[in-house]
Amino acid sequence: MPMPIWWGHINKRVFNPRAVAGGKWPVLTHTGRSSGQTYRTPLDAHPVDGGYLFVLVYGSAADWVQNILATGTAQLRKDGREVALTAPRVVGRDEAFQALPPEIPRPPKLLRITEFLRMDLAD
Repeated sequence: MPMPIWWGHINKRVFNPRAVAGGKWPVLTHTGRSSGQTYRTPLDAHPVDGGYLFVLVYGSAADWVQNILATGTAQLRKDGREVALTAPRVVGRDEAFQALPPEIPRPPKLLRITEFLRMDLAD
């Protein structure tokens, strides 16, 4: 896992609510797989052919990733507009880097990120 879990807990409770309220970050809205509760997670959303790619800084075991994989859908608010996403799948570094446009910076190797979430635009 690239980033320690304890840092994720701090982000979830301290920094994420501020980022969502600030309105400057893309926000992924998803439903809890057990609770059914609506969650909003701010993160980088990179447009790729037919959808979006998300860097899994905490790995694919992160709660938000597991929620989306379980429900199969999410909503993305980016640049003031909402898009529906579907067909979530975890992809590896090679597939992710091939899908990303060349002008998008790759995560530093120091972070050891090897997993990404790819989702398609819903019809």
